[in-house]
Amino acid sequence: MTTLTNGLRQLRCSSQLARAQWRQPVLARSSFQFGIRSLTTESSTPEQPAFPESSPVSVPFQGVKHARAVPVTPSYFSREPQFNDLYIRISRLLTKYHHLPTLPASETPQTPWVKLDEMRSKLGEPVKASHFAKVMRVAKRLNLIEPSLFPQEVKVALDDFKRDINPFSNVPSVGVVDKHGRAVGVGKRKESTARAWVVEGNGEVQINGKTLSQAFGRVHDRESAIWALQATERLDKYNVWALVEGGGTTGQAEALTLAVAKALIIHEPALKTALRKAGCITRDPRTVERKKHGHVKARKMPAWVKR
Repeated sequence: MTTLTNGLRQLRCSSQLARAQWRQPVLARSSFQFGIRSLTTESSTPEQPAFPESSPVSVPFQGVKHARAVPVTPSYFSREPQFNDLYIRISRLLTKYHHLPTLPASETPQTPWVKLDEMRSKLGEPVKASHFAKVMRVAKRLNLIEPSLFPQEVKVALDDFKRDINPFSNVPSVGVVDKHGRAVGVGKRKESTARAWVVEGNGEVQINGKTLSQAFGRVHDRESAIWALQATERLDKYNVWALVEGGGTTGQAEALTLAVAKALIIHEPALKTALRKAGCITRDPRTVERKKHGHVKARKMPAWVKR
């Protein structure tokens, strides 16, 4: 048994020796150096600059892991950013310059302020009337600052609330009596418009080709139409021919009051004080409040609701 084991061991050693003599030489694999470019964020020293031919490059936001964009305007998330920006701007100016001396409102220069409709068309936003009134109060308060101490940034900010017109060129035209002895006046009230021609006569009144009683069924409307003549005791001295349109009878009668008063002043300018005291030459700017859903009228609610 021992002889057999020794024989197998010698056979295995001889086979390993023969395999080692016939083994092919293995070629060594050459190594390559890959070109890897790296950007260093460390500032270079003056002695050994990283870019000798140009100025050193500074990389911003180093070490920042999380960041978000900050809106440019404070009204970024608002539905109407432009008008709100105007309000924030002049409010900050009022807080900054509220200590400056001011002038009385009667001594401030005449300023043509922008109207609500003009502001809406300019910004393209449905600006509310209450918000517009609040902004205009701040703008008019800034306009009271002493002219010699008026800051330049306040002047620039108030330009957005002024109209590009000359306020002194807006003067009423002087009415004249034409060759037929007629003077014309125009009046408005609510949705009604009236144009009246007043000429010396015996007290005849025609409205849209009808008599006064035919045009207005209510006694109050008849008195309102000729109130300018009645207040100055000129009922039997002038004839009135008028054209009215729009609105209802009450609006037409009150519009006719203003139109007749303006034409009467052209004939007799001395009656202006009496007509002003009678309330005939003052334009009533009030409008009719619209009816709301669920209401009986503009503000009246139903007496009971069926459930």
